[in-house]
Amino acid sequence: MGRIEVRSLSDPDEVVGFDHGESRIVRLAGTVVSEEQHDPGWSWETHIRPVVGGTSCQFHHRGYMRSGVLVIRSDEGEEVRIGPGAVVDIQPGHVGWVEGEEPVLLIDWGGAIEWASPRTEGERILATILFTDIVDSTATASRLGDSAWRRTLELHNETVRMVLQNYRGREVATAGDGFLVIFDGAARAIRCGVALARAVEGLDLRIRVGIHTGEVELANDNLTGVAVHATARIMNEAGPGEVLVSATTRLLAEGAGLQFEPRGAHHLKGLDGEHELFAAEVVPAKRPMG
Repeated sequence: MGRIEVRSLSDPDEVVGFDHGESRIVRLAGTVVSEEQHDPGWSWETHIRPVVGGTSCQFHHRGYMRSGVLVIRSDEGEEVRIGPGAVVDIQPGHVGWVEGEEPVLLIDWGGAIEWASPRTEGERILATILFTDIVDSTATASRLGDSAWRRTLELHNETVRMVLQNYRGREVATAGDGFLVIFDGAARAIRCGVALARAVEGLDLRIRVGIHTGEVELANDNLTGVAVHATARIMNEAGPGEVLVSATTRLLAEGAGLQFEPRGAHHLKGLDGEHELFAAEVVPAKRPMG
């Protein structure tokens, strides 16, 4: 792959159709870009909510409006009318609809993946699971005070979601100050975990990350299965800023430009036997000689 990569939305990697519109998706250089088309009469509540469930869209959209008029209303009641030429940042927790008779065309960076895809309840799938947790969050909150801690936590959540978009991680849930995310690739999950640990350091925070691969079941908008519990236990063994992975995930990610340092065998609460764990890092790129 050269230093310049050119793709076209007229020749997308994937087209996701939905009632009154479609997403044309292109992936390049770790980024997801899509052209979202919403036809006149489209609304999230009428055409998307019956498919994905929930009360509002929980994806973070950033993009450029090419044509049409889109109205967005946040969960807090803020309502904005967006027209051609606008550059937008739409936080999770919103609904939207097309105003007028012209189709909306929106170029979206990162918010398109799975936002209009149905969730299959009860289906067991093989996935790589990632858990995060802020180290010493209680002490940090006490030191900063309530107001400053809330803002820090908001920045943490926004930073995590920005990184997840680059690695195609699917946010399943947040619990306190941590995230539960699934991936369809082990190496990508590990790279994301390393990127997350580095990204939040700019907020003067340290997180611990646990990653494991196994079968999970989607039920009631959450993940269930032994693999989920195993991932949480692995995360608990990680140190500040550390990305700790299971032997299964390490094996699946071999040859992907990652390095692993053994952390020994651990007894994980509620699980049988001993489990070999490894601290993961991305191998630094070699600089050209000369």
